[in-house]
Amino acid sequence: MPKYVLLYESAGDVRSKAPMYFRAHVACWKEFQDQGTLLMIGTFANPQDEGSMAIFTTREAAEAFARSDPFVLNGVVRRGSIREWNEAIAGS
Repeated sequence: MPKYVLLYESAGDVRSKAPMYFRAHVACWKEFQDQGTLLMIGTFANPQDEGSMAIFTTREAAEAFARSDPFVLNGVVRRGSIREWNEAIAGS
């Protein structure tokens, strides 16, 4: 069953903006986690240059998250994209 990866590219001022919206961002992703549609979320080693990603069970959930995420709405994220991903080995 495919998963859907939401990739975020951080805005240039992510380090100054992210703290202002972090609590609202967490509240948003917890809603999707509670619904069972958000499987994983996190930043890459250097979020300023590499961004972040989240893995969803459906494309619709990934799109809904991106539309409602305070990081997107407040310019912490420059742009995002969704890619279908075929998981080969599930974690335990």
